[in-house]
Amino acid sequence: MGMGKSVNEVGVEDLVRAGVAIEEAIDFERQLKDAINGCDEFDPKELWRELMARKLLKPWHPHGVHQLIYYSVYHNYDESIHGPPLYWFPTPYQCRYTNLGRIMESHCPRLLGALYKDPIASFREFQKFSVQHPEVYWSIILNELSIHFSKAPKCILDTLNKSKHGGTWLPGSALNIADCCLRSNNYLNKQDDSLAIVWRDEGCDDQNVEHMTLKQLREEVMLVANALDATFSKGEAIAIDMPMTASAVILYLAIVLAGFIVVSIADSFAAKEIATRLRVSKAKAIFTQDFIVRGERRFPLYSRVVEAAPHKVIVIPATGEDIDVHLRNQDLSWKAFLSSVHHLPRSNYYSPVYQPIDSVTNILFSSGTTGDPKAIPWTQLSPIRCAADSWVHIDVQAGDVVCWPTNLGWVMGPILIYSCFLTGATMALYHGSPLGRGFGRFVQDAGVTVLGTVPSLVKTWKSTNCMEGLDWTKIKSLGSTGEASNIDDDLWLSSKAYYKPIVECCGGTELASSYIQGNLLQPQAFGTFSSASMSTGFVILNESGLPYPDDQACVGEVGLYPLYMGATDRLLNANHDEVYFKGMPTYKGMQLRRHGDIIKRTVGGFLVVQGRSDDTMNLGGIKTSSIEIERVCDGADESVLETAAVSVAPPSGGPEQLAIYVVLKKGFKIESDMLKIKFLRAIQTKLNPLFKVSFVKIIPVFPRTASNKLLRRELRDQLKQELQIHSKI
Repeated sequence: MGMGKSVNEVGVEDLVRAGVAIEEAIDFERQLKDAINGCDEFDPKELWRELMARKLLKPWHPHGVHQLIYYSVYHNYDESIHGPPLYWFPTPYQCRYTNLGRIMESHCPRLLGALYKDPIASFREFQKFSVQHPEVYWSIILNELSIHFSKAPKCILDTLNKSKHGGTWLPGSALNIADCCLRSNNYLNKQDDSLAIVWRDEGCDDQNVEHMTLKQLREEVMLVANALDATFSKGEAIAIDMPMTASAVILYLAIVLAGFIVVSIADSFAAKEIATRLRVSKAKAIFTQDFIVRGERRFPLYSRVVEAAPHKVIVIPATGEDIDVHLRNQDLSWKAFLSSVHHLPRSNYYSPVYQPIDSVTNILFSSGTTGDPKAIPWTQLSPIRCAADSWVHIDVQAGDVVCWPTNLGWVMGPILIYSCFLTGATMALYHGSPLGRGFGRFVQDAGVTVLGTVPSLVKTWKSTNCMEGLDWTKIKSLGSTGEASNIDDDLWLSSKAYYKPIVECCGGTELASSYIQGNLLQPQAFGTFSSASMSTGFVILNESGLPYPDDQACVGEVGLYPLYMGATDRLLNANHDEVYFKGMPTYKGMQLRRHGDIIKRTVGGFLVVQGRSDDTMNLGGIKTSSIEIERVCDGADESVLETAAVSVAPPSGGPEQLAIYVVLKKGFKIESDMLKIKFLRAIQTKLNPLFKVSFVKIIPVFPRTASNKLLRRELRDQLKQELQIHSKI
């Protein structure tokens, strides 16, 4: 890892410089030396494990202290020989209390026989088993989650119909997945008086956290389901475009409980984007709020939704009992909508609509930036898949408090709902912006035990230091999704909870889950995935479309095994086969499924996402990825907040030229020529001495999709235009 000192050289003055008081620094240094001497031969992973066991680094130490120790322990550590540097290690004692460890102890002696040692040693073996015997794996999982069939499945998986690449899962079964969420379940210790949702409104930091029990949630959902029946015809599509509040969650579950289809629209979309999604999904109505409230400011939402010309809008007040906007004739207030059922003798009782397992419950959209976004239908299999992955990989259990800032317009919204209510966990919602201290205070006060993030959020928390002095030590695991993580940001995040594991998740809306993911049975390294998710098989393909051997370090496009429980088998506005299967190679008689990611397998079998297949670049005949270059440049100077690397071939032809776009931290100034020198030095020492940087451009913000993914394509187009102008001059 180069840079700085090795851990043997760290002394009191370094600790003081990093922000530790002198008396503490003397004691810290003594314990550090003690730990170094206690490790047999100098193995950085073992030393870090020892420091973690001693809890020498505290959540309240300044970040500089964490950086000093982590980077000095792994000073001169060679990843190309030893694999990524590890920061978290499972222990035999803890692992038996995880969901996955517990089912392995129960079932693996029978399933794996003499191959089975213990959950940590045998994880890979069991993962492989789950891919080869999905019917055995999924029958175990279905018994562990809150799943109630009104009609039992004939079998777990039917592969007789060869035209269906993905097989038919749980054929013949019927259920209502929202009903499963709302039922109590003794096995999971999910009771009527268990907490279902806790929340707080922004600006109410000093008030108690609000809460709702499972019984209260069920009655609220059933009331709304009755009102939906009074207003709409069965099976119609109904959109939701609002922040992820307790009301939004109630509404989502009610639409599914009553046999309608949710259309997911993110609350950040412009009217044109809303209109496209209403048109593609044929939505009969849309639920929204009058405003979005952020601190003292109110941003109009109803007026933006009306601009998209929906048939009917039902408007929920952002604050208080009554809405604060003038409605069109055909639109209704939330109050008026609910008043339609007040005359019913049991308005808060509703008999769920049971439907076949493959009925559509939710229409989601890929964050398409050209043409119509892909309309992705979720059936009742999708919720089972995403809840199972959270249960297995992030270890979400009954009694956990799970917080993951998101929106119902993104796949993480529905994933959060099902991951909480099918496992018996409590959902924690912050009604406001997750960027500031108010959110962090809520995490502390609500006793959050599982915190999910996106990397850009963590970057903001760290760079503004807004979480200083808060107690996040109840957290037992963290999640990260959406884009590639930054190692130093992850170091900051994990350190806030005594170095709990950050489970990296990478998947897709159409998979209802992650195909690669961390877990609590394998050691973890920052910014990497330790395994394929349970029951997921994939290969990494070389340039010729042939798979690399499973144990070889390599980089290439991923090809998923087609038998993927919970993945889509149709799209509403595109040819599913063409999008996901056409042109993919076959492997062991299976037609592989396209995902579009380029991934790197490291020494030791860790996985790193190198971007999408259209984010790769060819620099001087060597293939590399935007993300690899950005990781190096992000750390090249303290003024850099984030970078984006793109390459284009000049109009006159010739090799691709590398351009690096930069956003600076607030209050920092630096010339682009100076950055160019620093980037070049960093890239040539850490990646390849042959790479050259042609342009560096400082811009105020990066273009992003509404789900916050970096739009490198727009930067690439911008660069092409500038090069064309130059070539004409």
